[in-house]
Amino acid sequence: MDITDLSDLVNIHGKVIYGFCYKLVKNKVDADDLYQETFLKATELCYKIDKDNNSKGFLISIAIGIWKNNRRKYARRQRIVPIVKINENVNTDYLFKDESTPEDAVISNELDLTIQAAVDKLDDKFRIPLYMYYTAEMSNQDIALALKIPLGTVKSRLHNAKKALKKTLELEVNDNEKF
Repeated sequence: MDITDLSDLVNIHGKVIYGFCYKLVKNKVDADDLYQETFLKATELCYKIDKDNNSKGFLISIAIGIWKNNRRKYARRQRIVPIVKINENVNTDYLFKDESTPEDAVISNELDLTIQAAVDKLDDKFRIPLYMYYTAEMSNQDIALALKIPLGTVKSRLHNAKKALKKTLELEVNDNEKF
């Protein structure tokens, strides 16, 4: 594969890869950085990419590797000198949805935040395949190839993640009904 083929992959899978990066890091600035680093690494490894055989999975596995390395670096730096982060939990997605009333927009935004908070509580081994399946719209087989784990493991992790989300969301609903 050469650089022109790689630019075709950016056009084909760019939005999906960016969406996946955004789900991993949860803010625009870090998502932009991860997206750029992913395609920089892809240009270095373009000779390994087979555009006809799960190229999206290969790019997502590059993004996961970079994300894990960055988390390790951040954790190591936090042990040396802790950094206080500013809370940016403002969700403006409701501005772009086609809701019929402002109340619907608020309810939809609240539901999105609740689901995102439940997903964030999951362990990485469950959350990453969940993002790959729903955000990047990858098949179970593609996820298995990208993460280098057996297909059955992918299926069980997705099943367990969905089960954990259901339990967490049911508890959230029950807690809200008490008030």
